[in-house]
Amino acid sequence: MKALLLALALLPQQQEAPLPDFSQPWTLEQCTAWALEHNLTIASQAVAVQEQQVQKNSAAWAFAPSVNASASENWSFGRGIGGNNTYESGNTSSTGLNLGASMTLFDGLATPRRLQLAALNLDAATAELDAARENIQVSVAKAYVQVLYNYEIADVAREQLTIDSLQVARLEGMFESGMASAADVSAQKASLAQSRVTLVQASSNVRSALLDLAQLLELPSWEGFSVVRPLLSVEELYLGTPDDIYADALGLRPAIRAGQLRLEGARKSVQIAQSAYYPSLSLSGGMGTNYYYSSFATQGFWDQLGSNFSQYVGLSLSIPIFNKMSTRNSVRSARLQQTSQALQLRQTQQSLYKEIQQAWNGAVAAQAKYDAALVAYSAAQDAFQLMEAKYENGKATLTEFNESRNRVVKAQSDTVQATCEYLFQSRLLEFYRGGKLSL
Repeated sequence: MKALLLALALLPQQQEAPLPDFSQPWTLEQCTAWALEHNLTIASQAVAVQEQQVQKNSAAWAFAPSVNASASENWSFGRGIGGNNTYESGNTSSTGLNLGASMTLFDGLATPRRLQLAALNLDAATAELDAARENIQVSVAKAYVQVLYNYEIADVAREQLTIDSLQVARLEGMFESGMASAADVSAQKASLAQSRVTLVQASSNVRSALLDLAQLLELPSWEGFSVVRPLLSVEELYLGTPDDIYADALGLRPAIRAGQLRLEGARKSVQIAQSAYYPSLSLSGGMGTNYYYSSFATQGFWDQLGSNFSQYVGLSLSIPIFNKMSTRNSVRSARLQQTSQALQLRQTQQSLYKEIQQAWNGAVAAQAKYDAALVAYSAAQDAFQLMEAKYENGKATLTEFNESRNRVVKAQSDTVQATCEYLFQSRLLEFYRGGKLSL
């Protein structure tokens, strides 16, 4: 048992991942940095880059000759050829030592093209890694803004709960002095209960948004996790046009670059397949010796190795004539792959343009919604102040008072929503232009 425990103790222990520090709220930059370091998709893509590095290294070494050494030992029993070149009965043995090398001099340029293809694949994998990093940055920013939106809505609900609590206390005092009815107090208490429900739901939405963000970040634990709440403001930004943004994004987005590299690699694959139409020339050379033993042998081991030592060098030319249409079909298949890759690149470009159109349209709509929400919020506040005065003077009912107050709450919520939408969409457009995705 002690030996077993000692063996287990000597086993390499898996290093635990460092726990995140939640002593302070996280900024968007901290969230993004953590996601880039711990996201499994990015880690998998990084492994793909390393695999392509190995493939490129193998393609580079394909120019080098191959060298092999061999040794053999054979035994023969019974009747065999003797030293005087006649068949005799006896036991014999032979030892052979050989060293050979060979290299391809020309293979239709297939070897250098494979190296070029490996370099293209490595660049494409690197670009795809950058694209994965971009995607996680956009996803984190979107989830972060959703948390901020839920924070703001929870603040609105909390403020409304405070107002309703004060209103209930006020009506209870008025009821005791005979200036308000029991029905008014009950109705206001019902509004207070509904405000509590709204706050509970808003708080739950905050936790759900934080959980979504934490899961996106691959956090091992999220209890105590919170984010920094920057001052949300809508700045007048020049949005440009979708076509202008798309023209800038084409030269910046790594997903487009990866597609272009994959298409170039498909063209190179066609050339590699066409290389099989050409003859191939190879060079080979080597040296060897052998020792033969029998009861009739007249030379010793070292003497035979010296006298039997030989060298050789040769050229081999292979001319393809007919290989059952294999080369032709390989070329056709490579060209189809090239066409498919061109379509995939076009699809990636169209998807990028659609994303830019949606972001631009969302930013324009959010800006218009924000302007309208500001006007509605200001008007609702003015109307509520007038309604509050009328209610206090007994010229308006409690129902009218609550309806006016609810319009203020709705206008305030609409303003918050438009602010968050415009904030994310406008920053996303800047990101497509090559800017940093920040709030």
